[in-house]
Amino acid sequence: MNFERYKEVLAIPGVPLLLFVGLIARFPHAAAGVMLTLHVAQTLGMDWASAGLAGAIFTIGIAIGSPWRGRSIDMKGLRKALIPSIISEVTVWSIAPHVSFQWLLLLVFVGGVFALPVFSVMRQALSIMARGHKRRSAYALDAIVTEIVFMTGPGVAALVATMISSVVGLTAIGIASSLAGVVLMIANPPMRSGDGTFPEDDTADQGAFNEVTASTTMGGAATASADVSDEVAAVTGTIPVQRPLSPRQRRLQKMRHRVRRQVGSKVTSQFGWVTPAVLGLLVISAAAGLLFAGSDVDIVAVSGAANQSSQLWIVFVFWSGASLIGGLIYGAQSRRINPVWLLLAMAAFTIPALMADNVWQLGLLLILPGLVCAPLLSSASEKLADIVDEERRGEAMGWYGSAMTAGSAIGAPGAGIFIDTLGPGHGFMAVGVAGVILALVAIFAGKARRRRLAS
Repeated sequence: MNFERYKEVLAIPGVPLLLFVGLIARFPHAAAGVMLTLHVAQTLGMDWASAGLAGAIFTIGIAIGSPWRGRSIDMKGLRKALIPSIISEVTVWSIAPHVSFQWLLLLVFVGGVFALPVFSVMRQALSIMARGHKRRSAYALDAIVTEIVFMTGPGVAALVATMISSVVGLTAIGIASSLAGVVLMIANPPMRSGDGTFPEDDTADQGAFNEVTASTTMGGAATASADVSDEVAAVTGTIPVQRPLSPRQRRLQKMRHRVRRQVGSKVTSQFGWVTPAVLGLLVISAAAGLLFAGSDVDIVAVSGAANQSSQLWIVFVFWSGASLIGGLIYGAQSRRINPVWLLLAMAAFTIPALMADNVWQLGLLLILPGLVCAPLLSSASEKLADIVDEERRGEAMGWYGSAMTAGSAIGAPGAGIFIDTLGPGHGFMAVGVAGVILALVAIFAGKARRRRLAS
C-alpha cells in the first residue's frame, strides 16, 4: 500500500482540475433523483408508486442515451458532443416542474437521454491522462469524489424541496447541469492520446488479449470446426463425397458468402470491441447498480418503519463514508483485485443489513458493503479501460454506465416487491442474494472459458 500514488496522480497536469469539474458536474444529477421523487409525491400530490415511476423513466432514458452519448464523443469530440446536453438540460428541467404528470414523464425521459455524460467523460479522460498503476489511483480518486457528491447531494435536494420548493430545485438542477457542461467544454479534457501532451496508450497487453479473443470470432470458430472435421476424417478413414452443385446452387452459395462477408465486416467494425471479457464487466456493472438501487429503497423503508426518516442522513454518512475510505485504500494498492470477487463480497456483506431495526444499526451494518463499493467501481472501470481501445472507449464507458443504470431500474422495484411482501429489510436480502448468484455465475463462466481456451 503506497499513498504516494495519489500524489503522483495529482501531479499530472489537468487531473486536479478534472476531478473538481467532475464533482461540480455530478452534483446536480445526484440531487435530481430525490428532487424528482419529492416533486411528484408532494408538489403534484401523487402516490409513491408514481414517484418511483418518474424516477424509473428518467433512469431508462439515461440507460438508452449513455452509449449514444459516448459514441458521439468518440466520433465528434467532446465539445461538439456536449452541445445537445447543455441545451437539453436547461430546457427540460426548466419546463418539467410546470407541467402535468403525464408530460413530466415524457420530459424526464428526454432529459435522461440527453443527460450530461459525466461518467463517460471522466473515466475516458482519466484513462488517457493516467497510465499503468496511476490509472487505478486515478479511478479511486474519481470514486471518492463520487461518494462525496452522494453524501451531500440527496440531503441538499431534500432540504431545498421541503424548505423552498421542488419547482425551484428542479429548475436549479437544469441550470447547474448546463453550466457544468459549459465548464467541461472549457476544460476540454483529453479523449485521445493525441490530445495535448499525453503519451500513446499502453497497449502492451492488448496484443495478447486480441490473440486470445480472436479464437472466439466467427472465423476462429469456423477454423476450429474445420480442424475437428479433418481430425474425425483422419481417425475414421472416411473420405468426404462432394456432389457437383447446380448453377442455381452455386449462385445461392456465392450470394450467401457475399452477405456473410458484408454483414460480418459491418458487425466487426461496429461491435468488434465487445468481447466475452467486456460482456462480463457489463454484467458486473448491472449487478452493482442492482445492489445500489435496492439498498437505497430499503434504507428509506427501514428508516420510515422506525419513524426515523429525518435521520436518514446518518445511514448515508456511514455507507458513503465507508466507500470513500475503501476507495482511498484500494487506490493505494500495488495490484488490481478482480471486480467479480469484489462484487461477491459486496453482495454477501449486504445481506446482514436485513437485521437492522433503526438507522444506527443499519449504518453500522452497511459499513462492510460500503468499504467494497468504491473499489468495485474502480476495478471494473480500470479493467474496461485496459481491454478496450481508446477509439471505442467512450462508447464502452457509455454501455458500462447503461448497464449499471439498467441494474438500478431492476433493483429498486425488485427490492420494493420484497419489502411490500415480507417487510422492511428484506430488500437487502433480495438484492444481496441476487448479487451473489450473478457473481458466482460470472466466476464459473470465466473458469469454463479459460479451460476452453487452454484446451
